[in-house]
Amino acid sequence: MDSDVILTAVNAAESVTNVPRKPERSSYRARKTMEGAIHLIFLLCGIVAVAFVLFISIYLILSGLPAIRQIGLFQFLLGKVWDPTNTTTGAQYGILPFILTSVYGTAGAIVIGVPVGLLTAVFLAKVAPPKLAAVIRTAVQLLAGIPSVVYGLVGMIVLVPAIRRAFGLGSGACLLAAILVLTVMVLPSIINVAETALQAVPREYEEASLALGATETETYFRVSLPAARSGVAAAVVLGVGRAIGEAMAIIMVAGNVANMPGLFTSVRFLTTGIISGMSDAAVGSLYQQALFSIGLVLFLFIMLINVLLNVCIKRRKED
Repeated sequence: MDSDVILTAVNAAESVTNVPRKPERSSYRARKTMEGAIHLIFLLCGIVAVAFVLFISIYLILSGLPAIRQIGLFQFLLGKVWDPTNTTTGAQYGILPFILTSVYGTAGAIVIGVPVGLLTAVFLAKVAPPKLAAVIRTAVQLLAGIPSVVYGLVGMIVLVPAIRRAFGLGSGACLLAAILVLTVMVLPSIINVAETALQAVPREYEEASLALGATETETYFRVSLPAARSGVAAAVVLGVGRAIGEAMAIIMVAGNVANMPGLFTSVRFLTTGIISGMSDAAVGSLYQQALFSIGLVLFLFIMLINVLLNVCIKRRKED
């Protein structure tokens, strides 16, 4: 009798342990299928991003090279006169004033904006009380959301007349006004990215510095900032990209005249040169092709800056 009871219990246990696992296997397969679909979507998104870059690059090269061949590379890049509508002495397509203006304007904005942006980021990440930091951070985010045309409008109404009166100029629309507007426009990018990088620095680094006798200020500038240099460099790259690619605000405060750059001279950037000519250039004309060539130069210029900054960052990491 006892053996029958034991046998029955064993059979019941085996029946419980041998329950079919088909539902679990089908659920596992469904999860794997979903994972594969999600990975495929991610891959497609990455391919689309790369495809857009390749498409833009190929289009600019195909559209810009014919004008450079016809005008001449050195005459196009080093020519000092841009007068594509001159029918008396012949059209001239020199973009050296545009290139130098873009370089000087971007450099001026970065020279002023990077120190201000980094100091603000250090203040928000390390020094400011939470309530004050929240207020300033909100203001910076709002500053990032203001349209470019609003920056240009305020600069044209407020900044340009102020520069004219302060320096006794005939027109305050000059390179200085463009630099100041660009400085304000690059600040949100620099502050946000640099603050995020500083907040990611391990607290142990700062505690070790303070334990060795360093002051808080010394710790922030000699420990925290060097530890966050990759993020800071990314902030600078974003600032350079924003400054060199801006057009609408600049065309309203820089004067939009194709002069060689001077601090108090009305100038024209690469971006504003493209905007100014698109409405006048006939479709398929050399003038329009030259504008595409300016876009190609601007594109290569931005790529060169990014490559140089990334190389510098890589070398610093290796050191």
